[in-house]
Amino acid sequence: MKKTIILFLLNFITGMHVHAFDLAYEAASDSDYSHPHDILISTEQGYLYVADTGNDRIAVLDPQRLQLVGSFAIDEVSEPHDVVFDAAGRLLVADTGNSRIAIYEINGLKAKLVGELSESISRPEGVAVHPDGQVYATGAASGNIVAYKNGKLVAELGGFSGPHDVAVAPDGSLWIADAGNDRLVNVSAGLKILKVLAGAPYHFNGPRYLDFDSAGRLYVADKYNHQIKVLSTDLTLLLTLGGSHSTFGPRYFNRPEGVTISGDTVWFADTYNDRIVRYRIIE
Repeated sequence: MKKTIILFLLNFITGMHVHAFDLAYEAASDSDYSHPHDILISTEQGYLYVADTGNDRIAVLDPQRLQLVGSFAIDEVSEPHDVVFDAAGRLLVADTGNSRIAIYEINGLKAKLVGELSESISRPEGVAVHPDGQVYATGAASGNIVAYKNGKLVAELGGFSGPHDVAVAPDGSLWIADAGNDRLVNVSAGLKILKVLAGAPYHFNGPRYLDFDSAGRLYVADKYNHQIKVLSTDLTLLLTLGGSHSTFGPRYFNRPEGVTISGDTVWFADTYNDRIVRYRIIE
């Protein structure tokens, strides 16, 4: 009610329509997972893919009912942290415990391991595919980000501490969650540093995984703050959810890690509550 009154006054004084932005809780999965990390919605496949780290598998969920419908990569991956599709429809998995990016062909709920990338990375925790086809991976233990083209290493940038996710921005640049340095780093497709977000007003504490919505807003799973943070296209901090792991319920998280978005729906991995939650964008 208070927010509505403020927006009404702003609209009246400025003559402009001011949009409210929020995330509304919708549903949560059962606790069938063990420290799920990054997640991926595939509208083409119709499934939600979860890097179910503690269970050494990729879990496949119905994105609306949030129920488990299948799994794969058991006995093939170790501590998987991230999942992303390439242009050919193959699923790339940051297979952290095996220090590689595992590549799977997907056929419904079945998957076949068909390749891997491993040069110059140790314990990769993030993977992304650029529109130009290059694959980027972060080495959490090697403190770097690398780029592969046609399966070959073509670029590398070091100087990170436990980097996690790498996400492709709408402008084609990359954002890296430099977790150990409590910052986000924006780099070009050629791995040149463009900008760094650290300190106030963000106060990141171990940021993990990232995603962009259709409006270009950046969502950050800020693990040790137990928060989800949303940044506008000009990198203004728009919204913070959570902040206390001692409260279990809507708008609270326990060391969240994963985020994926489709349309006005957002899914988060509430990692240390061992569940997946779904929210709706309100504006």
